[in-house]
Amino acid sequence: MLNRFFTALPRETRDTLFLLAVIAWVIAMQVGHIPWWCTALAAGVLVWRTTLALRGLPLPGWPWRLGLLAITLAATWATHSTLLGQDAGVTLIVVLLALKTLEMRARRDAFVVFFLAFFTLLTHFFHSQSLPTAAGILLALLGLLTALVNAHMPVGRPSLAQAARIAAGMAAMGAPIMLVLFLLFPRLSPLWGVPGQNETGRSGLSSQMRVGQIAELVLDDSIALRVRFEGRPPPQSDLYFRGPVLSDFDGVEWRPLRSEFPARMALPTDLSVAGEPVHYEVTLEPNRRPWLFLLEAATQVPEVPGARVRMTADLQWLTDRPINSLVRYSAVSHTSFRHGPLTPTLALQDHITLPPASNPRTLELAQQLRREHGAGAEANPRLIQAVMERLRTGGYTYTLEPGVYGQHTADEFWFDRRQGFCEHIASSFVVLMRALDIPARIVTGYQGGELNGVDGYWTVRQRDAHAWTEVWLQGQGWVRIDPTSVVAPGRTGSLQRLRAPEGAIAGAIRNLTPNLSAQLRAAWEAVNNSWNQWVLNYTQGRQLDLLKNLGFQSPSWTDLAYVLIGVVVFASLAGAAWTLWERQQHDPWLRLLQRARARLRAQGLDSTDHTPPRELARRVQQRWGTTGAAQRVAQWLLQLEAQRYSRPGTPEATTPLATLQREFRQLAWPRDTPR
Repeated sequence: MLNRFFTALPRETRDTLFLLAVIAWVIAMQVGHIPWWCTALAAGVLVWRTTLALRGLPLPGWPWRLGLLAITLAATWATHSTLLGQDAGVTLIVVLLALKTLEMRARRDAFVVFFLAFFTLLTHFFHSQSLPTAAGILLALLGLLTALVNAHMPVGRPSLAQAARIAAGMAAMGAPIMLVLFLLFPRLSPLWGVPGQNETGRSGLSSQMRVGQIAELVLDDSIALRVRFEGRPPPQSDLYFRGPVLSDFDGVEWRPLRSEFPARMALPTDLSVAGEPVHYEVTLEPNRRPWLFLLEAATQVPEVPGARVRMTADLQWLTDRPINSLVRYSAVSHTSFRHGPLTPTLALQDHITLPPASNPRTLELAQQLRREHGAGAEANPRLIQAVMERLRTGGYTYTLEPGVYGQHTADEFWFDRRQGFCEHIASSFVVLMRALDIPARIVTGYQGGELNGVDGYWTVRQRDAHAWTEVWLQGQGWVRIDPTSVVAPGRTGSLQRLRAPEGAIAGAIRNLTPNLSAQLRAAWEAVNNSWNQWVLNYTQGRQLDLLKNLGFQSPSWTDLAYVLIGVVVFASLAGAAWTLWERQQHDPWLRLLQRARARLRAQGLDSTDHTPPRELARRVQQRWGTTGAAQRVAQWLLQLEAQRYSRPGTPEATTPLATLQREFRQLAWPRDTPR
């Protein structure tokens, strides 16, 4: 029915509706990244333009377009406080693309719409370069190419299917060129960053940790990083990927230690490792932060293309720029390690300070524990064990819906609510440790992950974001203590991992076919990982590695340029050779007939490009007679016609074309004076 509807429409209306549908798809892919009013305005304009096309009504005049443009500029300024920049620019280009359809009266206007649509397609990569995004852009690209081809077919009523076949052929012919440019064109640094997003109330990492302000934690199931181990991986309970370290507490929010505090002496790192090293490779998703995540504790500096990497005194790895694109790096870590000073230093005072008048009941609990287990450095291990035992046996639970905490978050956790997720547990534990005069701090990062059985990568998601603690013990340095593992052992083990909430349909499918659902998810993530590894993560280093595989000993950008130029020259010569070959193969019978016509014209016999061989033979005999060279030429022309048009299998049609070509070169053409 839809096909009959489009067939009944005038061609101009049909072509306009198809182009509007493609533009709608291009804009729809931006809906999650543009303001709501931009989506509503663009959708309204496209619906308006569709109505005008179906009813054959005239397009609106310039006052309408000027008014809508003024509204767009004002709304963009109100939303972004500027008309420049990435977000404001994308908003403007989306609305301008829709508005341009209101003045699409001629082919020239349509070509402007094509240009704007192609440009809008590029802006999708500002937000995502994932495989689904690339698939959606490819679909839009084929649609725009189909509309463009259709616009270059002004005569008649060519079908959209025919235009689509031509567009697909054009894309297929351009694919090898695209592949060569992808492999050999010099890789440049990203031209844009990934825009910010509001992650309030979602699992993930931040440079700060505000305790007790989130009533319900929504698990983010997106992927944070992928890890591939060389050899046997460590146990899942040892997979702690270290991130920001938080030591400054104002009663509500934890932050990294501020360097401008007076009278500070830097804590020495004093990292020493033991046991077998763990070799692995990390593929890190964009996080808009200068953070690298490595297993505790890394001993070698990972190489990140285009960035300098350093390790802070608290074992956090940082780059000199935010991670705005997918990066891959190799690392070496030891799960058995020791770091920090072995004897008390002045800088440790920053890790026992608490805000005044904060959590009074926790301070009283600390005094009670000191009375029961003693005080001093030698009693600190006993005090830590007592607190861990309290967590284990005191009825404390791990929950993603703890409710909003008040001012004294540690008091509420230890005495009232007795529930929370990892940030509540870690924060309350550190507050109690500091109340016991034991230096302590919070370490954030990712813990655990799950093995993808399809490609062998460990997948670490945003829901695996975790907060644990470190306490300082004399003679041992900083020691990792994860109080959440006592309250909820499954959180850091392999038996139970946090899961993002599912809809009713997804949950029913998982319950009915759990193995199939897991396999499909693993396969899809393996495909995405392959896209990340081989496409998005094709870096400058991998280009030079490609040259090494081609035989270059120490490849450089000069070698890359030579290879690219060589490929271009080879492709050009190959294209020229193919053109010559194709020209020779294109209907050699017609080409031979054209040569015969040209030879006869040179002898003074007029003919057109549509004169058949039999008519040429008649004219030859009429002009030069029926004997001698004229007769042989006429007979050859009749054989040429029979070779093409006689019934297959008859003697006249058995003369090979190659024989006729050879005879043509041997013919003596008549030169006598015509009768």
